[in-house]
Amino acid sequence: MNPRAGVKQSATRRAGQGLLEVLPAAERAFVQRSASHLGMTEQETRQVAEIAADLAAWNEESIAVLWPGDPPPRLTGKAARTWVLERLRERWASMKAAPNRYTGFGPATRPTSAKPELVVEDRNTLGFGHCPVASPKTRCCNLMTLDAVENCGFGCSYCSIQSFYHDDRIYLDAGLAEKLRRIEIDPRQTYHIGTGQSSDSLLWGNKLGLLDELTGFARRHPNVILEMKTKSRNVAYFLEQDIPRNLICTWSLNTPTIIAHEEHQTATLIERLRAARKVADRGVLVGFHFHPMVHYHGWRADYAAVFARLAAEFDPSEVVLVSFGTLTFIKPVMRLIRGRALKTQILKMPLADAGGKFSYPEEVKLDLFRHAYRGLHAWHGRVFFYLCMEPPGLWQPVFGHDYPSNAAFEAAMTSSYLAKIHRSAQ
Repeated sequence: MNPRAGVKQSATRRAGQGLLEVLPAAERAFVQRSASHLGMTEQETRQVAEIAADLAAWNEESIAVLWPGDPPPRLTGKAARTWVLERLRERWASMKAAPNRYTGFGPATRPTSAKPELVVEDRNTLGFGHCPVASPKTRCCNLMTLDAVENCGFGCSYCSIQSFYHDDRIYLDAGLAEKLRRIEIDPRQTYHIGTGQSSDSLLWGNKLGLLDELTGFARRHPNVILEMKTKSRNVAYFLEQDIPRNLICTWSLNTPTIIAHEEHQTATLIERLRAARKVADRGVLVGFHFHPMVHYHGWRADYAAVFARLAAEFDPSEVVLVSFGTLTFIKPVMRLIRGRALKTQILKMPLADAGGKFSYPEEVKLDLFRHAYRGLHAWHGRVFFYLCMEPPGLWQPVFGHDYPSNAAFEAAMTSSYLAKIHRSAQ
């Protein structure tokens, strides 16, 4: 429809139209009828469409079943709408507050996607700068990020990368080598640079000489700690090449339950750990990110099993870092998750304000992070632990210490990393 044609859409048709289109036909018709019957505003209709989309994603009963029914006869107009919507939101909130259950969320719910298209072109600029998700309201390590590849070929339901790229194209920079050589690196400073913020660091292997260039960059600049973060098992390059000591490989880990249901197309937990073991056997330092930790029915035992396996398979001298973090969303990502119409429980959580974003309430985070830190007690004092993108007030109750500033956190982190790098080279 041409918006300039003078044809005016009703509030009901315009509101939340994107979500309405992806709802199952019965739910879509119910939302439209209810909005028309109660005279809902655009915002109210959008909220009801969001609830309907969540119920469909969670494999719950339809919104027609959750609907509170007709308001008391004495209520009309806005009062009637308010009565219905308040009760609907209460039921929705109650469902979100209960731990997720993945029973019945079997392989049939995993999305299938076409193989992404690899596009090789000379990008205008190299994305090199401060971490794009850094916030003054969280304790931040001042990570620098290098976008050697743009967009990710995996399909994690919670991924924030999907809010930056809106197609199935993966962009490899044909001019990467020259751009890396033009980066000004002060030899008197220590840099911590990550390559896994806009794509998976290892998924694409050495396509277009990608890993050749990145390892060459690390070798030219021994004061750079170059971190390759991945959910892949693709480590063949590191088993065949001489890798500089200041290049570290880190894996984002989760429980088999979360990997199976929310981290689509990624390597399994066993595959990730085997890949990390192979790399560590080659003398490359490794690290592990538990980010996001997810609160669901059975999470405590599932994560404990992962921690026990890590402690059994890796010596802390091989491990440079372990980080903890959890689900944190901005509104555009939440809209995209709902608009993809996947079977996912990732938004089935109590959302609390987190510095303008949305995350678990503090008490849930503390339970998750304390459990994780205790689960790796054998590594305390021998591996650098930290919280990623979390409020400063969580550090003391989790670790028993905190940092007065981001600069102090960064200094402690880089000092710990460098000490382990130097020991590994001896």
